[in-house]
Amino acid sequence: MIQNVFSTLFGVIVPLSIPVIIGALLARYKNLETRALLTVSLYYLSPALILDTLLKAQVSHNDIYMTLAFSILDLILLWAVANGIGRLLRLPTPEVSGLTLVSSFTNSVNYGLPLVLLAFGKLGLDKASVYVISQMVIVNTIGVYFAARSQFSVKNAIKSVFSLPSIYAAILALVLRSFDLHLPSGVAKGVAMIANAYSPIVLAILGAQMVSVKVAKLDPKVQLSFWAGMFVRMLLSPFVALLCLSILHVKGILHSVLFILACMPVAVNAVILAEKFNASPKFVSKCILWTTLISFIALPFMIGFVK
Repeated sequence: MIQNVFSTLFGVIVPLSIPVIIGALLARYKNLETRALLTVSLYYLSPALILDTLLKAQVSHNDIYMTLAFSILDLILLWAVANGIGRLLRLPTPEVSGLTLVSSFTNSVNYGLPLVLLAFGKLGLDKASVYVISQMVIVNTIGVYFAARSQFSVKNAIKSVFSLPSIYAAILALVLRSFDLHLPSGVAKGVAMIANAYSPIVLAILGAQMVSVKVAKLDPKVQLSFWAGMFVRMLLSPFVALLCLSILHVKGILHSVLFILACMPVAVNAVILAEKFNASPKFVSKCILWTTLISFIALPFMIGFVK
């Protein structure tokens, strides 16, 4: 166990931290703007990575069903926990919405995919790709509902999902695999080349975003929401994930990958939704910063545990 922890720390976390630190330094001293890089990531790198990974992925139909079932069950339980804590603490509605976002949505794309690739190799990345696609759909539908229940529109949620190019990349990959077709070799090499650029760019974006997070002094109720969010995301979510995996009888590397992705820090997209729909964005931002920092210490132990 201890050997696995140190192996993960130096073999996974240290390599991951280098582009994160560089991104943070560029943002701090060179005023790096992440908006353009986010566009590059969303519309250029992510679709290429999803297409390349799904075309080559060694995933069975059972892997897909289990991943989707896990995503939904884990989300339902975390939603129930967040709402229960919100009522118990008598938090205002914006804080409950923010707590739900913090509890339910993890940084499985920008942080999770590079981590899984380094920790579990190409096979782990294959298994993670299905989870990431499901998370993209969930965040842009159920995530919007969590953030703004009174303003929720099913039509707009569906439109937001199909505005994501990664969804079309996933559909294309599934169609090609269903008919046993392949991209022309030159196109496939070009897509793979773009996909290889994904990890260092998105990790640098993560570092820059961490620097830009504003940690303001919070009101007592908001501060209470922050501690509740930290408790659920960093302490309770691993046990919820293990419960879901046990109920579904998930085994092997899929078990390890899904567990780690479910234990990732708060997704950066959570604060975007929180700001857009007034779901207490200050405490959501603070949770993103601190869960990300703590994850550099906590994740090696979790990876050592599942290995």
